[in-house]
Amino acid sequence: MHVHINGEARQVKSVILAALIAELGLQDKRLAVELDEMLVPKSKHAETVLHDGAKIEIIQAVGGG
Repeated sequence: MHVHINGEARQVKSVILAALIAELGLQDKRLAVELDEMLVPKSKHAETVLHDGAKIEIIQAVGGG
C-alpha cells in the first residue's frame, strides 16, 4: 500500500496503524500520530485501518532538561 509518512511517499505492508508503527520500529516510543489531519489516540491505534494514499504524521516525544 502507498502512504505518505511525514511527507515522504512510502510503500508499506501494514493496513492497521499499530502494525505500521511496529513495522517502522516505533512501538516502544512515545508518539503522537495523525491520520489525514486527524489526531489518532493511542487507544485507537490497534483498530485504525489505513487506506491507500493515507497521509500519516508521526511525532516522537523527546525528553530532556
